[in-house]
Amino acid sequence: MKMLAFTSRNRKEILRDPLNLAFGIGFPLVLLVLLSAIQANVPVDLFKIEKLAPGIAVFGLSFISLFSGMLIAKDRSTSFLIRLFASPLSASDFILGYTIPLLPMAIVQIIICFIASLFLGLSATLNLLLALIVLIPAAVFFIAVGLLAGSLLTDKQVGGVCGALLTNLVAWLSGTWFDLNLVGGTFKTVADLLPFVHAVEAARSAVAGNYASIFPDLWWVIAYAAAFLSLAIVVFNKKMHSDTQ
Repeated sequence: MKMLAFTSRNRKEILRDPLNLAFGIGFPLVLLVLLSAIQANVPVDLFKIEKLAPGIAVFGLSFISLFSGMLIAKDRSTSFLIRLFASPLSASDFILGYTIPLLPMAIVQIIICFIASLFLGLSATLNLLLALIVLIPAAVFFIAVGLLAGSLLTDKQVGGVCGALLTNLVAWLSGTWFDLNLVGGTFKTVADLLPFVHAVEAARSAVAGNYASIFPDLWWVIAYAAAFLSLAIVVFNKKMHSDTQ
């Protein structure tokens, strides 16, 4: 019950910052419309909506890391968490308390992206629901990255790491804007080792109805999500003990 109360408090904190919420949802939509307009005026398939929409959905999820990181970093800076450490909540309770209210926000963000894509030519099929489900592990991964960063860094540092660095990594290494095979070499090797391109490809396979192609990529995302969530709990647990000593 105390963990649920903590979750409710975090949900209210998130809703108190509508400007950042609007930016996190609105900026990917602007890119979606802009790139679709470019596609409509070029003779080659640069940004087909069937491939662009899943990529923009993943790119939009990268902003969730900023929200989760800023939330926990601000709580640390105001000593709010130190007071809560006297409660019987464990480190996993705290991390879940931050994660649970952010998941609906991520799901809404994905839904809005797909709805906007329908007006840009994306076919309305049940595969979109499957793509939504496929993207949930990616949402958990990005939330976990933010929580890990927020447990280690100040709110200003989180802004740089999760705002500038992470979003650029996702933009360049996810294959959203261009085929990574066109670059090849070390660039593609590094991209294939990270979860971003796998999240995009799994969602694209779901949208296209290529069900057999989903899990080879999705396993990568699930593994990264589990690893970073576990790491966030371990790091947060150490911070709990160090801050209370």
